[in-house]
Amino acid sequence: MSGIFDWSLKQFLAEAASSAPTPGGGSVAAVCGSLAAAMVSMVANLTVGKEKYKDVESEMKEILAESANLLERLEMLVAADMEAFNGFMAVLKLPKESEEQKAERGRRMQEALVKATDTPLGIAETCMRILELAGEAALKGNKGAVSDAGVAAFAAEAALNAALLNVDINVPSIKDNAYVEQAVGKRRELSRQAAVLREKAVGAVAARLAVN
Repeated sequence: MSGIFDWSLKQFLAEAASSAPTPGGGSVAAVCGSLAAAMVSMVANLTVGKEKYKDVESEMKEILAESANLLERLEMLVAADMEAFNGFMAVLKLPKESEEQKAERGRRMQEALVKATDTPLGIAETCMRILELAGEAALKGNKGAVSDAGVAAFAAEAALNAALLNVDINVPSIKDNAYVEQAVGKRRELSRQAAVLREKAVGAVAARLAVN
């Protein structure tokens, strides 16, 4: 898939810092989540093949496979986030002179807002799973890389909460009350669960780093 994941880091930062509308907050959140997934993979890679961790090798291999899939999903979600925002901007440019045009513009605006809300929710859900994997890596991965599991946990939670800000900015303009209630409920639960998982993962890191 061609996209910002093919850019150099310097190019991505330059584009994100510019006045260009994309990549914006949702894309940055997803990239942050990708870095968290990469750290999970790093811990697993440093565990597989080590005699000391033979008992957890199969679990680490599963973590490696899943983290790779999550990275691919986040890459697709970055593209979806940029597409959603560009679609929203396109709707803003639609004519609104006649009543028919106003009605069509309003309908398409609601569709665009829902899409621009679903995508960051998807990013947050993906980051939630990365948080879960970070916790597993913190508990069972190579002790010499356990701090990297902590980095993954902090980064995944930050990415999740960053993505959810895009939900917050869109739902006030969505007229479908049932959808808003569902989206807001999911948003709150994701943030709540993320805090619990991060605390658990970081606690495992601290316990394994503790000097006996």
